[in-house]
Amino acid sequence: MLPSAGEIATTDPMTDSDIWYTYMLRCNDRSLYTGITKDIARRLAEHNSAKNGARYTRSRLPVKLVFLERFSSRAAAAKREYQLKRLSKTEKQKLVQEAANQDAEKFAEICPIVSRSASV
Repeated sequence: MLPSAGEIATTDPMTDSDIWYTYMLRCNDRSLYTGITKDIARRLAEHNSAKNGARYTRSRLPVKLVFLERFSSRAAAAKREYQLKRLSKTEKQKLVQEAANQDAEKFAEICPIVSRSASV
């Protein structure tokens, strides 16, 4: 059974400075990378620049955003990141597929640049 997202901020009014994101990227070799950030558009651009991206993604460019959750604290986002990293590849793929079915509009709301690269 997949762990629940827990403290995902859905209806709570939060300012931009309160929001943390847990995300998964699909790398060019079809592997998945999981991380957290406060600015998803900036972080996605960094991953694709090969200069400021994670060492893992540098050799697997380009990357595409395939999963995104919002949280009200860094601790909650980091906890979810830990949960996601412990999932099997099959469980991660299931989450990504569910996100592809549900979250295209949410990606566009959060950041237009993200919606352009959100295809699986």
